Amino acid sequence: MQVPLIQLQCGVNSYDWGKIGKSSAAAKFAAATASSDFSIQEEKPYAELWMGTHPSLPSKDLETQGTLLDIVQDNQALLSKDIADRYGNKLPFLFKVLSINKALSIQAHPNKKLAEQLHAKDPKNYPDDNHKPEMTIAVTPFDGLCGFRPLAEISHFLRNIPSLRKLVGGEEAENFESTVKGQETSDKEEDQIANKKALQSAFTKLMNAEKNTLASATEELLQAAKSEGASFAGSGGPSNDGQELADLVIRLNSQFPGDIGLFVQFFLNYVKLDIGEAMFLKADDIHAYLSGDIIECMASSDNVVRAGFTPKFKDVDTLTTMLTYSYAPISEQKMSPVDYPYATLDAKAYSSNSSVILYDPPIPEFAVVRTALNKSGAKATFDPIQGPSIVLCTKGKGTISVGPKKEMIEEGYVFFVGATAELVLESEIDGDDGEGFVTFKAFCELSGHEQKL
Repeated sequence: MQVPLIQLQCGVNSYDWGKIGKSSAAAKFAAATASSDFSIQEEKPYAELWMGTHPSLPSKDLETQGTLLDIVQDNQALLSKDIADRYGNKLPFLFKVLSINKALSIQAHPNKKLAEQLHAKDPKNYPDDNHKPEMTIAVTPFDGLCGFRPLAEISHFLRNIPSLRKLVGGEEAENFESTVKGQETSDKEEDQIANKKALQSAFTKLMNAEKNTLASATEELLQAAKSEGASFAGSGGPSNDGQELADLVIRLNSQFPGDIGLFVQFFLNYVKLDIGEAMFLKADDIHAYLSGDIIECMASSDNVVRAGFTPKFKDVDTLTTMLTYSYAPISEQKMSPVDYPYATLDAKAYSSNSSVILYDPPIPEFAVVRTALNKSGAKATFDPIQGPSIVLCTKGKGTISVGPKKEMIEEGYVFFVGATAELVLESEIDGDDGEGFVTFKAFCELSGHEQKL
């Protein structure tokens, strides 16, 4: 039987949007346990650290160099029989650290049925047959575009940004405004259906704008952003800041000159997350991350439907037909973490205001627990669960224990913890800012919440 505590060596992907060199948390964490053939190159962008069993970049046992996928397939008990049976002898989640220097693509992840269809038709561009709901937790200040704005905001921008109205088309804009007027927040099903249909029509028209029209509209938009300042976009409207939107236009154009994404932002919520804040994106939710370091957990899939801010394959037709066209303020996508009830803090942890909090999205594949132990010798003991976990240290150092096996853990170290194992974390460093030893634990337990065994 494999010992249910395994230190992992995890790979990092280099994409154009990643942070450069040692400024990338993903690169620093990868280097913490990397083999001798990996060293951080100062001019190279490092985007994503992957932790899990996904075949595109599988994690390895640091000691034996065997893949985590092979290990759990050979030792089903590490997952638990229920999870192995349901998810096919592999981790049901993919855990990541993203270090974002410039905008990721405007994208959405297909639901399970569409993922199966896309994979069967185009396995090169859609390598998985699984859906990909995902959760984002900010490690540094983060900003991004996530979900469609409230309809009144979109109407405001169509009235106050002439270049946007030009791309959508006057007739299409008028149809949108007249359809949603007075029923922007209606809870009647027929109103919501009409609103979504009008939103899809206007957004699809924007996404299919002709290149020549887009080029001239971009010039107009940039000129307005540079000259109007705080009064840009009708001073931003009731929920937005005109100067902030103008600065965002200029910033995004410097990264992707003349891209349709410069205009898509007026259809999507602009969201900022402070450290520790989180949001959840369902399959078929549109988004584009813009900057920051984040912890990300998702169903185990690498399917992305892209339509802007990217040199990669774009699939505008699929994107515009797959979206749910749900519209809401960003507050409805932000998550509120809660105290985690299945961990016990010792006296030192209590006296130093240490914490164990749970980010629990409404899906069975994953949840994440953040533990901060603020005094040397402070300890958190996690009850056993019927499912696997991956633990990442993002700050400080300490020990991680399962049964008699105890290992050092410090910034960038990653461990796999098997099902039914009691886990103990203990800090060996005090924090100047009140947080000495910080870990994130992604896990799956099919009841949706951890249960004591």
